Amino acid sequence: MTGFARPCECSILKVVDTVSSQSGDLVLPLPNAQESTAVSHPASLISGLPLDLLQELWLASEGESCGLTLEEFGTILRSVGTKLNYGFPSGTHSDSTQKAAFFGSLRLSELALAHSCALGREVAWQRFVDLYRASLIQAAIAITGSATLGHELADSLYSELYGLRQVDGQRTSPLSSYSGRGSLLGWLRTTLAQRHVDHHRRSHRETSLDTLDVPAPESSSSPIPAELGRLTQAVERTLQNLPSEDRFLLASYFLDRQTLLQIAQILHVHEATISRRLKRLVADLRKQLLHHLQSGGLSKRAAEEALGNDPRDVEINLRTLLQTSQTSSFSDKASSPTAASDKP
Repeated sequence: MTGFARPCECSILKVVDTVSSQSGDLVLPLPNAQESTAVSHPASLISGLPLDLLQELWLASEGESCGLTLEEFGTILRSVGTKLNYGFPSGTHSDSTQKAAFFGSLRLSELALAHSCALGREVAWQRFVDLYRASLIQAAIAITGSATLGHELADSLYSELYGLRQVDGQRTSPLSSYSGRGSLLGWLRTTLAQRHVDHHRRSHRETSLDTLDVPAPESSSSPIPAELGRLTQAVERTLQNLPSEDRFLLASYFLDRQTLLQIAQILHVHEATISRRLKRLVADLRKQLLHHLQSGGLSKRAAEEALGNDPRDVEINLRTLLQTSQTSSFSDKASSPTAASDKP
């Protein structure tokens, strides 16, 4: 691309003149301007696509509004196509029609936005923040189970996406790996979940430097943190106070892995009814757990963070709690007029 300061705005004669001036005495014949445009336009050479198709894809991507040039977009398309072999198995050759179909199947606007952000274009970042910032935070809170931890996770990923980390003096952004095959929001959620897992593993492996010089005395057993103790008590109180039918639903769906349809057939109700009951039940459980945690001395923020603990750290037998005297009560309820009238 040397010598093409503004390729989209210069005539083909100026492009050829620049090339010939950099190549010594070599002068390429120009039968006519139309033929030269089809052969030697920089963007077309970069992408390996016909110029009219490349321009059509570029317009569809709204790349210009993201600060992306036609040549840069052509480079991105060629990189994605080569990486994915244009959607075909490795070693398979694809013709121009198949390549065009592959590029047409991509989420072009999201592809252009992601790679513009990776290149550090401020206009693209402003658009990215407007479109995805709120969804990114919501997804992070759902993953961590905590508003505080969720904001921290979202902020750390946002910094990484912005390219604050440098490799060999060059800013790098994970957004440059987005291929446009799936939605950008789905890619962001997947990346967010992976970063959360990475952080969890890293934090459990790391050892404070302050403890390396003097080894800590061995202990026969590690005491359960106070937060885990409160959480265990809150879970026990909440589940013990549940009606038998609610315990049956939780045990059947979450422990026995029965489907909504299987549970509905047992209770002689519609599966949509079971779905609504489970949704309401899970929401009520969260409220009750927060209430018990706060009544046990935790603040609202601390209670929300306690719910974000790994369930495997809570020493409790859920099956024993959920399977206490539930069959007979539900058998009576399933045959009652109330259960029959709950069908949609």
